[in-house]
Amino acid sequence: MDNKHNYFNILRQLGNLSKITQRKLASNLGYSLGKLNYCLKHLKKKGLIKISNFSKNPNKSRYIYVLTPKGISYRTKLTVNFMKLKIKEYDELKRELDKNKNN
Repeated sequence: MDNKHNYFNILRQLGNLSKITQRKLASNLGYSLGKLNYCLKHLKKKGLIKISNFSKNPNKSRYIYVLTPKGISYRTKLTVNFMKLKIKEYDELKRELDKNKNN
């Protein structure tokens, strides 16, 4: 699985759930905690997400993940590319099925 696909999955999840633990996010995505941590650090470095502690939470290991405007734009671009790929796959499968049907 390439990084763009990983980042797309993470950004999509974070767009829906900003208050989530890394452990729960990793579980939702089927990633190891190390892989998720690596990806989150990279997304932060690229300026696509902000990471901060819950302000009044005594458990300082809980974070809020917020998509930046750049992150929202990037997620949109990845979504469009993902949809184009799926449409292309669908069209190819449809042609193949039609071809097999006519034989």
